Amino acid sequence: MKIGLDIMGGDYAPKAAVLGAIKAHEVLTAAQKLVLIGDKDIAVTILQENNFSPDHFEFVHTTEVIGMGEHPTKAIVQKPDSSIAVGFKLLKENAIQAFSSAGNTGAMLVGSMFSVKTIPGVIRPAMTAIVPKLKGGLGIILDVGANADCKPDVLLQFGVLGSLLAESIYNIPNPRIALMNIGEEEEKGNLLCQATYPLMKETTLFNFVGNIEGRDLFSDTNDVVVCDGFTGNVILKLAETFYVITLKKQFKDEFFDRFNYEQYGGSPILGVNAPVVVGHGISNPEAIKNMVLLSKNIIETNLIDKIKLAFQ
Repeated sequence: MKIGLDIMGGDYAPKAAVLGAIKAHEVLTAAQKLVLIGDKDIAVTILQENNFSPDHFEFVHTTEVIGMGEHPTKAIVQKPDSSIAVGFKLLKENAIQAFSSAGNTGAMLVGSMFSVKTIPGVIRPAMTAIVPKLKGGLGIILDVGANADCKPDVLLQFGVLGSLLAESIYNIPNPRIALMNIGEEEEKGNLLCQATYPLMKETTLFNFVGNIEGRDLFSDTNDVVVCDGFTGNVILKLAETFYVITLKKQFKDEFFDRFNYEQYGGSPILGVNAPVVVGHGISNPEAIKNMVLLSKNIIETNLIDKIKLAFQ
């Protein structure tokens, strides 16, 4: 197994990415190899400064970097030797079995769809986030930003993708899928939610439990919450501030500690033909390590094959 890691992506790259690779190496087996994609000379210098042998990794040297604010499509085309573009080339050729980056999210989405491409039958790939539950455990919310505008059949497919992720990666049996809305009643919501509800109610593809409101997000009434990417991203950014506020207020609480993005590593792009994980732009070494481990878990559980089978 070879896992590709973009060491040039993220606000604190390449140092945070290389240090995260060291932490990941310490828990990976000998058969699980990390391939560091980016400026090899800088990476080797960081490794040597930390008394860590470069021989533990494979390197693919690149000369270009896609910045966090660059236009995704233009950057992928105009910077073919960027760490993200090269990472997707390796993934397409099966030189690596998974690719992860804390870099430009848009470029990771575009790269996924241009290189390994969307699984046949999947209308739009989705991105996910983890939701800590008040009584313990976790849930999943999708989409959280890949698709600001959605149609009802796209949300239905998000339910399938989220269900498979919850069951395969997080060992949640028969996951309960809920639709984010402004009321629990069947007829509530905007036109999108009103049209999506009957599709989910009638489906046998997953265990639909109805509408939930924002206040139910952290309760144990659901395992996977489905919404459009605009709504999901607003929810995600709001939830992320909980942890930051508790730190600023010097308020220590186990529940709010579980909002720390570092624990979850990143968001898989669900619905493409290979494992792709996008990390938070501010990822530190711990987050990079967990992003790599999530990539490993996606490979080991054959999640991509399960999604392909579901959409045949």
